[in-house]
Parts: sequence; C-alpha cells; structure tokens
Amino acid sequence: MRPVLVNAFRFLVDIRLDDQLHEAVALGDRSQPPHRDCHRKQCVTVTTLCLAVACVLIATLGSPAIASAASYDDAVQQFRNGEYAVAAETAAFEVDRGVWSERWPRLLIQCQMTQGQHAAALQTYQEALKRYPTSIALRYMGLDVLRFNGLQDEVGQAEADLFSQMQRAFAGYITRDNLIAAGRFLTGRGEDAREVLEQFYDRVKERDPDYLDAYLATAELAIRKGDFQVAADTLQQALRLEEETPELHQLLAKALESSDGQAAAEQIAIALRINPHHLPSLQWLAERAIDRERYDEAKDIVNQMLQINLHEPSAWSLLAVIAHLDGEYEVEKLMRAAALSTWEQNPNVDHLIGKKLSEKYRFAEGAEYQNLALSADPLHIAASFQLAQDMLRLGEEEIGWEIADEVAKADPYNVVAYNLMTLRDRTSKFTVLKQDGIQVRMDAKEAKLYGDAVLELLSDAKRVLCEKYDVMPDKPILVEIFPHQNDFAIRTFGLPGGAGYLGVCFGRVITANSPASQGERPSNWKSVLWHEFCHVVTLEKTNNRMPRWLSEGISVYEERQRNPSWGEKMTPQYRSMLLSDDLTPVSDLSAAFLSPPSAIALQFAYYESSLVIEFLIEQHGHDALLAVLDDLAAGIPINDALTRHTGSLQRLDSQFDAYAKERANQFGALADWSRDTLPENGDLATWKGWTRAKPTNYWGLRELAKSAIEGGQWEQALIPLSRMQQLGVLTGERGGPLEWLARAHRELGHGRQEIRAIQDNLAQSSDALPALRRWINIGQSEEQWENVLDASQQALAIQPLLPEFHLASATAAEKLDRHDLAVEALSALLALDPVDPAALHFRLANAYDEQNESFPAKHHALMALELAPRYRDAHRLLWKLHHGVSDEDPATANQAGVEEPDAVRVPAIEEEETL
Repeated sequence: MRPVLVNAFRFLVDIRLDDQLHEAVALGDRSQPPHRDCHRKQCVTVTTLCLAVACVLIATLGSPAIASAASYDDAVQQFRNGEYAVAAETAAFEVDRGVWSERWPRLLIQCQMTQGQHAAALQTYQEALKRYPTSIALRYMGLDVLRFNGLQDEVGQAEADLFSQMQRAFAGYITRDNLIAAGRFLTGRGEDAREVLEQFYDRVKERDPDYLDAYLATAELAIRKGDFQVAADTLQQALRLEEETPELHQLLAKALESSDGQAAAEQIAIALRINPHHLPSLQWLAERAIDRERYDEAKDIVNQMLQINLHEPSAWSLLAVIAHLDGEYEVEKLMRAAALSTWEQNPNVDHLIGKKLSEKYRFAEGAEYQNLALSADPLHIAASFQLAQDMLRLGEEEIGWEIADEVAKADPYNVVAYNLMTLRDRTSKFTVLKQDGIQVRMDAKEAKLYGDAVLELLSDAKRVLCEKYDVMPDKPILVEIFPHQNDFAIRTFGLPGGAGYLGVCFGRVITANSPASQGERPSNWKSVLWHEFCHVVTLEKTNNRMPRWLSEGISVYEERQRNPSWGEKMTPQYRSMLLSDDLTPVSDLSAAFLSPPSAIALQFAYYESSLVIEFLIEQHGHDALLAVLDDLAAGIPINDALTRHTGSLQRLDSQFDAYAKERANQFGALADWSRDTLPENGDLATWKGWTRAKPTNYWGLRELAKSAIEGGQWEQALIPLSRMQQLGVLTGERGGPLEWLARAHRELGHGRQEIRAIQDNLAQSSDALPALRRWINIGQSEEQWENVLDASQQALAIQPLLPEFHLASATAAEKLDRHDLAVEALSALLALDPVDPAALHFRLANAYDEQNESFPAKHHALMALELAPRYRDAHRLLWKLHHGVSDEDPATANQAGVEEPDAVRVPAIEEEETL
C-alpha cells in the first residue's frame, strides 16, 4: 500500500457519525443530499453530534424513510435469492423516484451486470455518478461496468479518479461500504494485503461486528493469497450472523475445497438452495462436472448460467475448455471469442481456460493460455503463478522457478508462492543422480542409502514400459523424493496436506514421498516409483490426453505385471463393493477419483480401474489398448476411442459389470458372505455359537478369530483362521488374517506352519514389513542365507533407512559370496552413523578384495586403521593387499622374502577389540 494512503487512513478519527446515522439522515431527506458540514468535519462538537442524532430521530420517527429502508432490505434479499429482475425493478423504481441513497443505483447496477445488461448498467452508472461523485463503492463498481462495455480506454482515468477520491475520503468521513470497496480496489492493484486487512476490513468489523461484507471481503483476500484456513475461520464467524446469502457459502466451499471436497459440495448445495441462479456456485458445479469428465452435465449447467447472463465470461470459458478436451479446436476458438466479446482484454478468461486445462494435465496448453492472460494484464498474479507451476510440471525448472520467485516478491503474502520458494531453498541441498535420461533428486543421506537402487529401478522401468507401450520420452525425466510429507505436498499441490498420496506424476516430472515421511510401516517405494513411471509412459504416449481412471488403471495393472505382490488386489471388502452399487460404470470412472467419500472408496477406484484394464486386454488384446491411447493422442475423446476399438460404451459398461461380478464371485466361492444376521456386538462365546450355525461365513469367522486373538487364546484363533485358509479367503492387508495366522502359529511354536503363513503373506503384500523381519530372523537362526538375502532385499524396498535390513543383507551376501551386494549394504550402513565404523570399513575392504578391486580395498583397510590403529585383522589385510600375496600361509610369504607386519609378529601387542 502506498504510504500516503496508509498515513492518511491512520489519520482518521473515531469521533464521527456512524454509517447507520449517515444513511438515516440521507433517507430522511429524499430530495437533497445531507449538508456536508453536519457530518464530514474531522472534529465534531458534542452539541453538533447531539443535534445530528436528534435530527435523525425526528426524521425516522413516523417518516417514510423506515418503509424505504425496509424496502431496500427486501430488494437486497430478492437479489440474494436470485430474483434479479424483481430486485432490479424495485431498485429502478426508487432510482427514478429520486430517493437520495447511492445504495439503490448500486443495487440496480449489480442486478443489471449479473444479468448481462451492460449497456443499461453503464447508463445507470453514469447518471448515478453525477449525483454521487464522492462514492468510492460506486466508482469501484463502475470499473467493471466500463470494462464490460468495451470502454477500456476510460478505465485508466476512472481508476485515477477513484484513487483521488479515496485520498480525499480518507481525510474525512468514510462509510463502511466505501471502506470495503477501497480495500478491494487496493487488493486488485497488488497493494500490501496485511495493510488492507488491518486498516480496512478489520477496522470495519471493529466498528460493526455484524457487517457481513467485511467478513466476505476478508475471506476473498485470504483465498486470493492461498490462506484457506483463515478464509474458512472468517466465514465460520460470519455464519453466526444468520444472513441468507449464497456468497458466504460459495466462498466457504472455495476455502474448504482443497481439504474437504465433500464439505465444499455441501456448502455449494446450501448456496444454491438460497439462490438457484447464483452464477459463482453454478460455475463451481460446472467445473466439478468437467473434473469428473461429465461434459454433458457441465454443458447443461453452463446453459443455466447463460440463461441468466448470456454474456457470462466464465460460462463461455468453460465451454471452450470442454471443446478443447473434446478435440473441437475451432469450436474452442469461438467459445473463447464469445467469452471476450464484452471485454476483449479480460485476463480472467484465459486464466480460467488455462487453469482447467492444467488440471487435466494439459500443462503445455495451459501455459499458452496463461501467457495470453498475461499479455492482457502483465500484473495478473494468479496467471503468473499458474504459469510458474505449469513450467515446473513440464520440467522447465529454470523458467518456472524464476516466475515463481517474481510472484513471491510481488505478492509476499501469497501463501502458495511463499511455500514453494521456501521449499526450493531446502531442495537445493538435495543430491542429484543422473542416468539414462532420468534425473533423481533426493535427500543427500537417503541418496547414499538407496539412490543407486532408485536409478536402477527407474532405468529398468523405462526399458520395460517404453518398449511395451511403444513410446520413448524425448526429454529428461525428473524424479523428486521428499523425506518430509509437507514438502512433498507443497511441491505437488502448493500447500501442506495431501495425506494419502505416495507419489504424483505430471508427465515428465514425478514427486514422491520417501519412506522417512511415512511412519513405521511405509509403502513399497519400488512399487510406487514403478507405478508413477508408468504414468510418465502413458502420458507421453497420449500427449497428456487421457482420463485419470485409464492412467491409474494401467499403472496399477503394470505394478501387478512387474510383481504379483505389488498393486491393489482382491479383498473381501473389494468383493462386496464389486457386487454392490459401489461399482462405477467405465464411462463414469474418473468421477470416482474426485472427492471420494472415504479412503477405501479411493483405493477401490484404483483397483476397479486396473480391473477394467485387465478386462480390456483379455477381451480385446494389448494392441486394442495401444490403439485407444493413440486415439487419445490424436485428440479423440475417450468414449469415442473406446467405442472405436471395443464396441459401444453401453455394451462395454454392461460387459465389464458382468466381468467384475464374476471375478468377485470367484473369490471365496465356497464361503458364505451374507451379513444379514451378524450380531452387532459379541464376545468370544457369542461368535463361537454363531459360527457353529454358519461355519463358512467369512465375517463370522473373522470376528471369532479377532476375539480369540484379543483374548490371547491362540489355539481358539487357529480354528476359524484355518477354516478361512481352506476357503481361500485369507488376505495380506495390514493387520489382516494372514498376519493373525502367522502370529498364532508363532505363539504356539508351530515353526513350519508359521513359515508357510509368512510366505503366503509375502506373496500377497508388497509392504509386509513385520513378516519380512520375522522371515529374516528365522533365516538367520537356521543359517538359511538365501532366504535372509531375499527377505532383506524385499525389506529394503520398503524401508531402506533402518540399519537392521542392510546388516542382514550384508551378512547374507558375505556368506553367499555375493560381494557386490555386500558392498552395497556395507556402504549404506556407513551412511547410517554406525557404532563401529572401523569394523564396517574392514568388511568393505574384504568385499572389494574378493572382487579383485585393490584400490578401494586398500582405502577401506586404511580407514579401518585410522579409526582403530591397533586393529590386527585390518593390519593383516593391508599387508596382504600391499604385497599381493595370500595371508593364509605365512611360511610361503617368508620364503618369498616378505616380513610379517609387527602387529602379527609381536604377541605382546594386545589386539584392539572392535564393538
């Protein structure tokens, strides 16, 4: 904010007429404006103030002013309820009557602009300005009136006049309406957000805590800056005012959308109950329909918007988005032209189109639109920041970070920009690994532990998947792995949150959570990266033109192809969902990923999508799937592409429904899956009795086993678990029946049966860390080193940050003469701040020596001696490495004229122990 404005505003005195008094005086004399001297002097004497109050009381008691005020409130409520024509008629009548109150022409202009009657609004504005030239609120409203009438050349002068009027008003009396309008104007000019909040909006709330517009303006400002929590808190305070206005609920939906989509939808429903014609709420619905790929539904909503206002820019902008997504590029141009027909330089049109395209992963096209928006308004902060994010997601990091930095400097209270720039400072310290056109950035310590394994996996994924889908990325692929979940969320979504996401792919950019960010039982990072790299391949093949369900379905399917234990698999809960209304038709599957009602519903959407891919490949072959992807790349909509290669969409939905239900029924075909008579609550005795009558009921057997385990009755638990095993319904989810079975056998000392349960669990689960830990312990105790090595390698694909799995891998590799793996594991242990680094250096020296790599072997032998100078075994090894002879036969060495080192010849030197 300019210092002159801040200083002028701070000069305001609190001893002046309240807004209500000012408006009442104005309403008391409906033919002439109130005398300036009675309320605009900075210092008002007590006598003058008392006289003013007395005049107000005389004017309001028994006068028509009360009826006029009530009429205004009624008209405002008509507007809020969407009765725009009725409200306009009332306002026009009062304006024509000559009532001295600027609120009436402002309400009339609002009605006219909402209905797209721009020429009429201009006439109303010009006439009102002659009568109320000092009104900041009127002048601020007039800026859009001029813009939408194509009078862009006059806007600059109007802004200058408004600015001058604000400076004059701040030195004297200013109403709450004008104060809020001034704050909004300054916000739009990029002035200091904190100053606007404190000196404008907060000041109004202090003077009138029940003035709704102050809360709305505060929330608008917070949303503009990406501070959705402040916006939500402010609007929750406003709810207590109990005013029936759709704006409040629509803004609350925007504040909640990133954290709670379902709650946001509920707020939009409330807004539309109040006003079925509320354009911002209808726009919200249309955008969500586009997100769900329900384009016909979105068009219907847009048509409702156009019936209210034929010139509504956001409506035509969304039609342009749909046309682009449908590959109708000429129609897209026409829709964009219609959106700009009333205001040719409207930057919000291109910003909205580009933003929606970027949400569909069309980052290149989205960036083009943001550039158009910025050509119309170079100071459009939202377009600049969206362009920065588009560039970062396209892998154009130098440009993206430069623009993001400019936004952060220009808009220091932009929460998203601030978060992003702070993150850049932290990630600049990441280690960068490169191989085969792939660049990996990760925490330096984590890079030492498993960075090479990450590169190896991604290179393998590139080779396998690019060949399978006949595509090869022509630009580098960037993978960023974050040890802190908040950092991942900020890089991915712009804000902290995003819990539940393990990785996200934008095309040639992958962001992922490392095991460090996931607690005691992280997911399999190899499975996650294979899944995300598959997105790279399919998005590259389709030029980022594919629905989310298809992209996710292929990635989950390819996880299972790579490793049967990876990816989503059939479970009893999924079986129930496949046989219920939870099964979504193929034609509507993308909607299942947007605002799912629960975490399990989202997981099921991944599983169902992968099942669709299995169905398509089984029924039509892999080539048909490739043909669908090629059609998408050519701009053909998904439903048309599916119809071309699999038959009608209706038939596809029907066939998949039958296929999915058949797969569900094949799982546990001999089990009883009914839940009709299940007890709501029961102890062990209750479940025993119930399962006697229904011995094959899955849910009863599960509850019986659970009750027995909770009571520590392992023999009793084995009975239902063994029965479930016979029925083929034991599954490997975390804390599930297979883990129970292994635990029961362990507690009862059934070694062989425990091993079998562990193996079954590992075959079904990609992240069964407790089972792997137990399998390693069994292998070590029985010296089954192949099992130990295999289990430790699987464990490292889940949790590479714990020393125990590297140590197990190193020991098993040494026992099996797999010295390459021993080097990997021992090097990782050194990076984990070990208790006895000297011993690790000695083992590394031996491992390198076994591979005939003398230089690193000598290096690590010397490192061992530097840490423990009297380490006898290290002395012997270094002596052997230096002379190039075996230390197995000292006599042979003496015959060759080589002396043993002192550490060997002198028994008086006590060998230094290693921990």
